[in-house]
Amino acid sequence: MKAIEESCIAIIVFSEDYASSRWCLEELAKIIECKEQKNLIVLPVFYKVDPREVREGRKSYQRSLAKHEFKFGKDYEKVKRWKKALSDAGNLSGWHLNDGDESELIQEIVNKISTYLDRPLRVAKHPVGIYSRVVKLKSILKLESNDGVLMVGLWGQGGIGKTCLAKALYNALFRKFEGACFLANVRETSKDSRGLVTLQEIILNDILLPQQRLKVSNVDEGINLIQRRLGRKKVLLILDDVDALCHLDALAGKGEWFGNGSRIIVTTRDKQLLTCHRIDQDHVYKVEALSNSQAHELLSKHAFQTHQIRTDLVDGALKYAKGLPLALEVLGSLLCGTTEDVWESTIKKLSRNPNKAINNVLKVSFDGLDENEKEIFLHIACFFKGWAREHTKKVLDSCDLETIVGFDILIKRSLISIEGGILQMHDLIQAMGMDIVNQECKDDPGRRSKLWLYDDVIDVLSRDMGDCAVKAIVLELPKPTEMCINPDAFTKLRRLRLLILHNVHNSFQGPICLPNELRWFEWPGCAHQIPKFSASPKKLVGLNMSKGNITGVLKQFKDFQNLKYIKFSHCESMVHMPDLSCTPNIEELDFSHCKNLVEAHESIAYLDKLQVLNLGECSELSVFPNVLKIVLPQGEMPQWVLPIEEDSVSVMVSKDLYDKILGLAFCGILGDVIPNTNILVRAHVDGKEQRPISEGFPYPLHSEHIYLCYVKPSNLWGVIDFGQIDGNNVKLSLTKSTESEKLGTPNNMQAIRERFKGGSSR
Repeated sequence: MKAIEESCIAIIVFSEDYASSRWCLEELAKIIECKEQKNLIVLPVFYKVDPREVREGRKSYQRSLAKHEFKFGKDYEKVKRWKKALSDAGNLSGWHLNDGDESELIQEIVNKISTYLDRPLRVAKHPVGIYSRVVKLKSILKLESNDGVLMVGLWGQGGIGKTCLAKALYNALFRKFEGACFLANVRETSKDSRGLVTLQEIILNDILLPQQRLKVSNVDEGINLIQRRLGRKKVLLILDDVDALCHLDALAGKGEWFGNGSRIIVTTRDKQLLTCHRIDQDHVYKVEALSNSQAHELLSKHAFQTHQIRTDLVDGALKYAKGLPLALEVLGSLLCGTTEDVWESTIKKLSRNPNKAINNVLKVSFDGLDENEKEIFLHIACFFKGWAREHTKKVLDSCDLETIVGFDILIKRSLISIEGGILQMHDLIQAMGMDIVNQECKDDPGRRSKLWLYDDVIDVLSRDMGDCAVKAIVLELPKPTEMCINPDAFTKLRRLRLLILHNVHNSFQGPICLPNELRWFEWPGCAHQIPKFSASPKKLVGLNMSKGNITGVLKQFKDFQNLKYIKFSHCESMVHMPDLSCTPNIEELDFSHCKNLVEAHESIAYLDKLQVLNLGECSELSVFPNVLKIVLPQGEMPQWVLPIEEDSVSVMVSKDLYDKILGLAFCGILGDVIPNTNILVRAHVDGKEQRPISEGFPYPLHSEHIYLCYVKPSNLWGVIDFGQIDGNNVKLSLTKSTESEKLGTPNNMQAIRERFKGGSSR
C-alpha cells in the first residue's frame, strides 16, 4: 500500500478473474482513494474483459462479488468499497484488448507513460530564489480544494522571472492533475494569423494526449472543443506572457470550461488584463525583484570566477541590475572569467549604453502602449523619476497628456510605481526609456524630442538651429552652475512645450524670451523680469520663478488664459502682486516668503477657480482684499464639519468617506499676537489624541488676523484601522490649544468673525 501512496501513476490490468482476489480489490480501492486525494494518475487495461463488466459488475465480476458478499455479508463496508472502486475504475479511459497484438499494446502503454514522466520543464540554469516563491503560490492556489476552478495571475515587469516561476510551479504540480499544459510565448505565437488556433490545439493535445493529434479549424471551434473535451477534467493550464484580453477569451474564457479542481495560471506584464478577466486581486501575485543576497548569489553563479573580484565592482554590478534576474544573468555571462579591469569597463559601458538583450525584453512593455502612455513614460524616464506625483501630474497635464489614466496604465504594466507619493522606476527601465529618446538621433541632440544632459542643452542653445525637434528640456544640476544663455536662445525652439531648469544661473539682464508653444516654465532664481512672449495668445499653464530677484512685474498678465499655477515664493525684492484679472483659470498662487510684499492685488478676490493661496512668511503684507473666495479641491468645504462644541470641531466619518477626504481646511480668528507665539491644534480619533499641528508666528499679528491651514487627513489622524472600531463610523475632532480661542472651517468663519469681532484671542 505504501508503494501505491508514493506512486505518480498506477496501471490496473483487469482480467476475467481479477475480482476473485480480495488483495487485488483492496489494492484497487487504495488506488482510487489516492486518485481522489492525491491526484494519482490511473490508467486501466481491460484484458479480454469488457469495461462494462467491471463497471456494472457483470459475468465473472458479478459471480466473484456474490461470493464476497456471501462470505462477508451484503452490508459489509469492505465489499461496498470494492464495488464503488470497480465502478469508478470501469469509467476511466484506458485500453481494451481482446485479440490484438499484446506487444503493440505494451509499446502504446509505454509511450503513454513516458509522456507523463518526461514532462518537467527546464526552469533556469540557476533557479535562485524561485522555490521559496513556489511555496507561497501553492498556498494561494488552495490545492486541497476541488470546489470550482481557480484562476491566478503572476504579474511583474519584463525580465523579473515570471516565466521561470511559472515553470517551477508547473513542475511541482502537474502530476496532481488529470492533464496539464504549459502554454509558452502566448504573445509572440498569437501574432501569427492562425496563432490562437495553434495555441488552442496545443492545449487540447497536451492535456488529452490523444492517439491521433486533434486539429482546430478556427477560434470558435477551438473554444467549443475546449469546453466539451475539458469540461469534466481536472487540469493545470499555464498561459505564459499574455498581453491581450482576446488571448484569455480564446484560451481560458471562463472557469466553467474546465472541471472542478482545475487551476489556471496567467503570467503577464499588464495587471489590468487580470482585472478585466475577473481574476480576484487576492489571486494576483506580484513577482518582485530578488533580494540583495539572492541577487549576489545569482550573479556569482553566472559570473563564475577563479579569482577574487573587488567588492566595489561586485556592488556596482548589483546596483546596475537592481535585483532583475534577466540583468543578473546577462551581466554575469558578460563578466564570467574576466579580470577586474574588464568588470570596471563593462559596468561603465552599460551605464552609457544599455545592453540590447536586456533592452529588447524590457521594451516589449513600452511597444504595447498607446501614444499618451508612451509620452508620459518617456517624460518620467528622462525627467521625473523621483519627483512628486502631484507636481508631475500638473506639468504633464499642461502638455495635453491624460496623466491620471496614464499613471494607472503604467503602474499596471509594471513600468512605474508610486511610493509615498513619489514616482519610481527600475533603473534599467529608465535606461531603456532614455535610450528610446537617444535613438531618435544619436549624433544631433537638436533632433531629439527631450533633453536632460548639460552638454546637450548647451549644444542646442548655443547654435543656430534649423528645424529643431526639441519639445522638452529638464535640466537638474547637482550644484549651482553658471550658463551663458542668450535671452533669445529659446525662441528658436518653436516646438518647446516644457522648460525646467534647476541650479542654472545666468547673468543676463532683461526678460527672457520664450516660444508661444511653451506650457510650463520653471526656473527658480533665474531672472529680474517676467518672461516675454510674442503677441499671439500664450499657452502657458505653469509659471515658477521662485527665488528670483524680481523687483517689478507686469501690471497685468494679458493673454494668459490658460495659466493655472503661479509661484513667486522667496522673491524677496517683490513689493506688489501683479494684476491677475486676465488669468481666470488660476488655481494656485504661491507668494510665500516674499518678505517685502506689501500688497495683495484685489484681483485675487475674483479668481473663481482659486484653490491654493500661500502668503506664508509675508511679514510686511498690509493691503489685502476685503473679500476672498477660495475653492478647495472637489468643491467647497462640506457643511457637515461644524463647531459642535465650544472648543472643537468634529465630524463622524465612515471609512469610505475618510478615503475620499483630500484635506481639511480650518481657520482661527487671532487677536494681538506677540512674536514667537504658537497656535496648537490637537487631533483626536474617538477621543484619543493622535498628534498636534503647530504653527509658529515669528512676527507680531494684529487683531482679527485669520489663521487658515490646509492639512491632509493622514497628517492629522494618521492611518485609522476601521476594522478595530465598534460600529461603522469614527469621530474625528480638532481641539484648540490655550493659545487660540476660536476654531472653525471656511464655511462657518463668517459667523465666527461676527460673534467674536472686537474680542481678543491668544
